[in-house]
Amino acid sequence: MRNESWISAVNWAEVLSKLAEAGQDPAEVRRALVERNILGVLLHVHAFDEADGADVARLRPLTRAAGLSLGDRACLALGRRLDVPILTADRSWLALDLGVTIVAIR
Repeated sequence: MRNESWISAVNWAEVLSKLAEAGQDPAEVRRALVERNILGVLLHVHAFDEADGADVARLRPLTRAAGLSLGDRACLALGRRLDVPILTADRSWLALDLGVTIVAIR
């Protein structure tokens, strides 16, 4: 599992939504990623369930001052559940103490 990456279905929807806003077809993006052996091989979309919803809710008071969105908290909840490091471009996350490793990618 360490050679693979995971994304919450919530965050996957965010990515596809941004691409749709930019004029790209989400189904075409998905198809291209599958054909390139990225989606489903290197990157896996993880379902968002009731337990994730509860963890996202528990994270709200802990992250409210930092201004984290529901999508941000969905990312954190998945990292906590899978016990994997979370990659982010938002350096403010590094100050959070949530029992998960957070790595800045820039």
